[in-house]
Amino acid sequence: MTALFISDLHLTPDAPAISARFFSFMETHVLACGEMSEKAISEQLSGNSPCTLYVLGDLFEAWAGDDDAGPEGEMLYRDVADQFAQAAALGWAVKLMVGNRDFLLGTRFARQAGASLLADPTTVTLADGLPTLLMHGDSLCTDDHAYMAWRETCRSAAWQETFLAMSLTARRAEFARLRALSKSEVQAKSALIMDVNQSSVETALHEAGVTRLIHGHTHRPDTHRFTAVGKACERWVLPDWYTAGGFVRVTSSGIEFASV
Repeated sequence: MTALFISDLHLTPDAPAISARFFSFMETHVLACGEMSEKAISEQLSGNSPCTLYVLGDLFEAWAGDDDAGPEGEMLYRDVADQFAQAAALGWAVKLMVGNRDFLLGTRFARQAGASLLADPTTVTLADGLPTLLMHGDSLCTDDHAYMAWRETCRSAAWQETFLAMSLTARRAEFARLRALSKSEVQAKSALIMDVNQSSVETALHEAGVTRLIHGHTHRPDTHRFTAVGKACERWVLPDWYTAGGFVRVTSSGIEFASV
């Protein structure tokens, strides 16, 4: 009953070191677990897998649509999908949540990866028995009003339908423009504004009826413990993979950070 959580890998052909960390992680912590029993695979297919890999957003640096795998990225994206598919064949359930960089990741890639898409937010009960709220984390950064407005726009069905109707070349160009704009805006924003808002965190936990949250996005790995609505709560923030990577592991013995 193992659950592994990763996020913010920002995989791109331009960063081979990150890709190498990802493939090492998959080989060491997922694929090396060996082939599961027929019973385990049956449980996986029924949605009750004893082992689950959760990707909580920003698996890729950018994703302009499920057809965005041109010559420079096709091999990487296929290899990533293949790694997930191999994990699924061994009995792992692979759950993909989109992030602020790859929010257009869709069913086509998920199908190739033998994975399923995970709503943001989602509540699950993990092996240690504690119901847990899973989020990418960007929706909690409510002090960043400009980003929240953009998030509402780009997550709308109307915007996505219009954007995906554009040619792939035009979509890539627009994403490049948006990334450049985002980089300049980030440099002008305070670190506090780009972190989660504590009140928003507490509201999310209260609405989900849980006391534990796991998320990524902020690139500030840590464990935060606090009291909300009279209850002891905890927030586990996943690391990005720019320099070292890492993940959270949950088993019947508890929850912990682990190195790639």
